[in-house]
This record gives sequence, structure tokens and C-alpha cells, in this order.
Amino acid sequence: MFKRIVAIGLIFVFTSVAWLGLAALIQFRTQSAYRGLWGEVAELWGGEHHQRAPRIHYRQGSREVEVIPSSSRIAVSFDLDQRKKGLLWYSTYGVDFSGSYTFTNPTDEAREFFVTFVFPTPAAIYDGFRFVVDGQEVDVTDASKNEVETSVVVGPGETVPVHVSYRSRGLDRWYYSFGEGVSQVKDFRLEMTTDFKAIDFPARTISPSFKEEIPGGWRLVWEHENLISGFQLGMEMPKRLNPGPLASQITLFAPVSLLFFFFIVFILSVLRDIRIHPMNYFFLAAAFFSFHLLFAYLVDHIDVHVAFVLSSLVSVGLVVSYLRLVVGPRFAFVEAGLAQFIYLVMFSYAHFFKGFTGLTVTVLSIVTLFVLMQLTGRIDWEEKFRNP
Repeated sequence: MFKRIVAIGLIFVFTSVAWLGLAALIQFRTQSAYRGLWGEVAELWGGEHHQRAPRIHYRQGSREVEVIPSSSRIAVSFDLDQRKKGLLWYSTYGVDFSGSYTFTNPTDEAREFFVTFVFPTPAAIYDGFRFVVDGQEVDVTDASKNEVETSVVVGPGETVPVHVSYRSRGLDRWYYSFGEGVSQVKDFRLEMTTDFKAIDFPARTISPSFKEEIPGGWRLVWEHENLISGFQLGMEMPKRLNPGPLASQITLFAPVSLLFFFFIVFILSVLRDIRIHPMNYFFLAAAFFSFHLLFAYLVDHIDVHVAFVLSSLVSVGLVVSYLRLVVGPRFAFVEAGLAQFIYLVMFSYAHFFKGFTGLTVTVLSIVTLFVLMQLTGRIDWEEKFRNP
């Protein structure tokens, strides 16, 4: 018995190593494709947007003095338009931006103020662009600098309105910053609307002050009276299920599935005095491996859910048809078939539900432990392991 367990353990180890190699190959293929195609998508559609507040300053001698906007009223809306390039999905979006600002001359004399608007990215288009300072439309004379600048003379204590608006397209994420580094903002309000429910905020960004669910999306509001922060505002676009990373995750988790299956088959064989040779376990491991190998290459050509179903049917069919010859139809179709469905199919499908994989596996593991403890509680293991 001990030699049989060692042999089964070695088969499990070798199969796990093969799974690690397959997972590494899938990751390499996915990362290479993503890096190569991401730039193409950004060039065709538009890159990640990093929108900054207009820079306002005046010159005092040889130095520049920055002025904080006295109020900011910003409205931004997103239209998610996910697109497929090659075999991967990318989270592209359309964005409508409208910002109305005011600034005040804090000095006791008239000065020339310079107002600079920096485009969020050079890799994008800006349709319907308007830049209005103190009621005067500013023309874009040189877009090569990725910014538009104008000047206006402001009397002491006078307030000047600034308005900028455009429609553009971007990729993956959108950011809004108050300035460079740690910046101050006064009387600030940004209202964001989305046409998608799965909202998420990038790292090092400020959470909204208020959010309200609307038909098809969300309305989010950031409102601050006097804020000093080095963080930004941002939105992470929802991502569609990409088959490459999913196949890699399922493959890396495969040894857990096989371990449970082997353990169940071994315990049941002991309970029923069924002799299953280690060579039979080798073919069972190969049938398990066929699921991940077939799934890894099918997802390149067909829908991920269809690929999952076909791979499951092939693997379960191999196991059941083989054990029908080795042991018998009842054990093959009932015990082994059910065990494979739970520990291969259900464990793997749990990866489709982000955030619930660990909980699903934990619950099934505890249920399995309970059932096996009840089935084997009266077994005399010393007798079972005694050499005949």
C-alpha cells in the first residue's frame, strides 16, 4: 500500500510540473500579445487620459507665481466601448469633458496672467474643442506642444472665468489632477456619469464624496471646499474577461483539483476493496491535463464559455470511459464522474467569478472533508496499510 501511495504521489508531482510549464507558456503568449497590441489600440483609438487643471500664473520679476483657481465646476461623462484586437479585449471609452473655472487677481495692481491648458494625452483626438478665457475664444495655433496658452490682463481683485470642453477617446483609465505634486484646490466640484455599473477607482485616487446609481450606470460627485492633496481623481474602466489570463489561472490551480480527485478515488477504492494500479492513476492525470491543454488553445479561436464546456466534456469523457473498463460502469459514471465534475469543472469555473474563487473552493473543501470523515471514521487504517 505504501509503495502504491508513493507512486501515485510521484504521478501527481510530475503532472503538477507539467501544469506549471503550461501556465508559464500561456502567460508568455498572453503578455507578448498584450504588449504588442496595446500600443496599436492606443494609436488607433486613443491612450490613457491624464487631465490636469489649467495652469494659471503671472510673472513677478524673474519668477513665476502660480494662482489657484477660486472655483472649479467640472462635468465628465463616459461611454464604454470595449473593443477586441487580436485575441484580447481592451477597455476603450469615449469621454465628454467640460470644465468651468474662475481665478482672481490676488495682488493690488493689474497684471498679465498666463492661462495654460495641457491636453491629457498627445495620443488622442479632441473633437469640438473650446478654450475660452474671459469670454474670448482661444485658437490652437501650435498643437505640437500638447498645450494651449493665452494671456489676459486682470485688474486688482478682479475675477476671470475660464472654460474648456472637448470630446475625446481613451483607453483603460482616466485621471484628473489638481496640479503637479501636492496641490491645493478651492471650491471644487466634479460630477462624473458613467454608462456602466462596474465602477472602480485606480490606486492613489480620491473616493467620491457622493454616488448615486442611475439607469445603466452611476453619477459620482467629488466636492471639496478647501483640499490639499497629492492624490488624483480617477476611473478604472471595466474589463471584459480575457481568456489568456483566465486559462493561466485555471491551469495554475489544476494541481489542487487533481489532488482532491486522487484522494477521493483512493479513499473509495480502499472502502470498496477496489484495486486501482498507479498506472491507472497516470492515465487519469493525463485525462485531467487534457482539459487545460485543450482549453488553452481553444480560447484562441472560440468563445471562452464554449471552450470551457467542450474541454470539460472531453476530459470527463476520457476519465469515465477509461474507468468503465478498469473498474466498472457504476464507479466510473457515479463516483468518479461526480468527483471530476466537482473538483475539475466546478473548481475551474469558479475562476469566472472574480472574488469568489477562494470562497467556492473553501466551501467545497470543507464539505468534502466532512463527507470523507463520515465515510472513513470506522476504518481500521492499520489493517488497511498492513502488507498482505
